Amino acid sequence: MARQTQTRNSFAILEQEITNCRKCPRLVPYREEVARTKRRAYRDWTYWGRPVPAFGDPESKLVIIGLAPAAHGANRTGRMFTGDRSGDFLYDQLYRAGFANQPESKRAEDGLKLKGALISAAIRCAPPANKPLPEEIRNCLPYLEQELALIRPRAILALGGIAMNTYLDLLKRQSVIASRAAYPFSHGASFALPGDLPRLFAAYHPSQQNTQTGRLTPAMFASVLRDIQDFLRN
Repeated sequence: MARQTQTRNSFAILEQEITNCRKCPRLVPYREEVARTKRRAYRDWTYWGRPVPAFGDPESKLVIIGLAPAAHGANRTGRMFTGDRSGDFLYDQLYRAGFANQPESKRAEDGLKLKGALISAAIRCAPPANKPLPEEIRNCLPYLEQELALIRPRAILALGGIAMNTYLDLLKRQSVIASRAAYPFSHGASFALPGDLPRLFAAYHPSQQNTQTGRLTPAMFASVLRDIQDFLRN
């Protein structure tokens, strides 16, 4: 109980540090300009317009790593994968697999809770055209590193190649692995990592580009979640 309390307190402090971050000279004015000008459909919203912290339970066994907040999704709502089509797909799948208490994620106050999972990201600010620069990812990497050190998950699910490479680059920086070559990204892949590190699972990112073209189907994503559940049960 004492460790749980300490973890949650440390996580809250880290969350505050993330939401106040202004490290990236390209991302800060972009996210704030989007929040000022808004999209017409959301003109009555007060946009979050800041870095988006992780969402879920710090005691989780599974950490899901996404790419970045969407300009009019999480940058608007202040919660990972909330208020956009990617989130519609992701949370429906997490609900069906038992990782969420409801299938929809429209706003931060909608009562959604994750069960046994936490969602983080490679970067925490919405990037122009959803394409973060390498130095922006490096600026955010310490936040992911601190989250994983606090949570100590048993499994990691990387959504897309950038998210997976970000995590592998973190392991390279820690001198845990020598290169990413032994861990090529493909949907449904999973890897045992050195030592007592969590098992790494990979899935296509649930972007509209992937889900609307059939590159990623609900059945494909559900299969990955079943693999994770089987691993966590064992």
